[in-house]
Amino acid sequence: MISSVNIVLNDVEARVLGCLVEKEITTPEYYPLSMNALVHACNQKSNRDPLMSLDEDAVRRALRSLGEQAIARSAGGDSRVPKYEHRLSEVFNFTRPETAVLCELLLRGPQTPGELRSRAERMHPFEDLSVVHTALKHLMEREPPLVLLLPRQPGMKEARYTHLLSGNPEIQETERRQPIQESAVSNKFADGERVARLENEVAGLQQEVADLKRQFAEFRKQFE
Repeated sequence: MISSVNIVLNDVEARVLGCLVEKEITTPEYYPLSMNALVHACNQKSNRDPLMSLDEDAVRRALRSLGEQAIARSAGGDSRVPKYEHRLSEVFNFTRPETAVLCELLLRGPQTPGELRSRAERMHPFEDLSVVHTALKHLMEREPPLVLLLPRQPGMKEARYTHLLSGNPEIQETERRQPIQESAVSNKFADGERVARLENEVAGLQQEVADLKRQFAEFRKQFE
């Protein structure tokens, strides 16, 4: 069995691998995939996050890297059109629920168990949420782990899970606070604008008062 320790995917490689796994399950009659079909799958507007616009060169580079990591290859055969397939079944001994969950994480990034259950339904019908939790637990207990539970974000009821085939995500506290910091800076800037505008209005009023005093003084001189 091929070692999974050194597998580290970039975003495009994760998308290509996820598409190969997904299409093997959902459209087996068209699998392995041609280059054209694989590019189309990567650029789908449904079941993808983030949306991508990849060309053949980008997908070809990803396939080359996946091949070097022994998790994808050319399917060979007598067809004049080259086709490609993944090799996850040779690297991991996944159950179907585990395959569906990991594939969904590759295609759409961090998700809650509820989201995984509904979105991966097309690849495996989960009887209930406990099956999703069991699959996630098994993936987390692998050596090395393939899934990580992320800290629950403020305002969210559930924590999300992410795959680790792209390495261990660095969760920066400063990044989580960034929107608050940006809002504070924005509010401070807006307050500064309001103060400057008020100062200008006061200065204008003071000038008008001074002009009125001068005009009144000149008017009084006419009667002295």
